[in-house]
Amino acid sequence: MIGPIVTVTVDRPLGSFHPEHPDIHYPINYGYINGTMAADGEEEDAYILGVNEPVSEFTGRIIAIINRENDIEHKWVVAPDGMTFTQEEIAELTHFQEQYFKSTISLLYKQL
Repeated sequence: MIGPIVTVTVDRPLGSFHPEHPDIHYPINYGYINGTMAADGEEEDAYILGVNEPVSEFTGRIIAIINRENDIEHKWVVAPDGMTFTQEEIAELTHFQEQYFKSTISLLYKQL
């Protein structure tokens, strides 16, 4: 299975801080999929990997889903089309925020 192409509106660009938790620094771009609602009643959130500069919007492919076991929502992982990351790489890159949750990462492609 390969995930679809989506456009992420970035509300927390690389280098920014969480608006309610100023101790959380965003080393990657993070945002939401406009018009796609999540279980928490807000738009689906997404981490953007493979883009090493702050952006306001990004179109890429969903490569993984982070399933939070102790939260109502999950997070999508989006990367440039054709770029992949291992579960370990995704865990490392999203640790800044996912460390507060118990979660598993489901890749939407086969690792070689």
